[in-house]
Amino acid sequence: MELKIENLKKIYGDKVALDIPELNIRSGELVGLVGNNGAGKTTLLRLVLDLIKADSGLVQSNGQNVAKSDEWKNYTGSFIDGRFLIDFYTPEEYFTFIAHLYDISEEQMNERLESFRPLMHDEILGTKKYLRDFSEGNRQKIGIIGAMMIRPKVLLLDEPFNYLDPSSQIVVARLIAEMNRELGTTTIISSHNLSFVSDISSRILLLEKGKVIKDLLHNEGDIMNELNEYFNAGV
Repeated sequence: MELKIENLKKIYGDKVALDIPELNIRSGELVGLVGNNGAGKTTLLRLVLDLIKADSGLVQSNGQNVAKSDEWKNYTGSFIDGRFLIDFYTPEEYFTFIAHLYDISEEQMNERLESFRPLMHDEILGTKKYLRDFSEGNRQKIGIIGAMMIRPKVLLLDEPFNYLDPSSQIVVARLIAEMNRELGTTTIISSHNLSFVSDISSRILLLEKGKVIKDLLHNEGDIMNELNEYFNAGV
């Protein structure tokens, strides 16, 4: 599924939070969004998901304007922050709720959840705890699993490595890369973790003050050195 952005702008007061004249995310790309705080990464993801309204311009998903169509929601998985969770549900209830939304049978749901066992570490299913009572790390895992469980054609994750221990970060990176490779899922991840983003992304967009200042393909030079040079310049 292709994502296309045209003349997209978001303004808060006198601050331009995002200003992207044109951007195409090709079907099957795994794109990493990087940049310092306030660069516009989360704003971009929220606009792609129609969670906030643009001041001008549009986002198209598979040719459909996301602000005027709901069709894209049927094939899009996302997790931006804890507000995506339902705090008074148990994990089982939460995953069942998502399964019902996407017409996934109980058998399919259980089969798909098995693939996430290495991430759950027996700390999520069967605990009889409400989501509000889990640690931030486990809440993060639950949100990511919910987004990926539907096997989306488009996947958007904001800071998926936040709150996770090192081993869980490695598992999440592997799961994202595998889904992109095996299902051809068009994927956008925003992260401050340059190492993981550089390792798994086919393309990296560097944002600064709401603008894309670098568009780097994985097969063009040493991405990590270029990113380190940019971020070290601000130290």
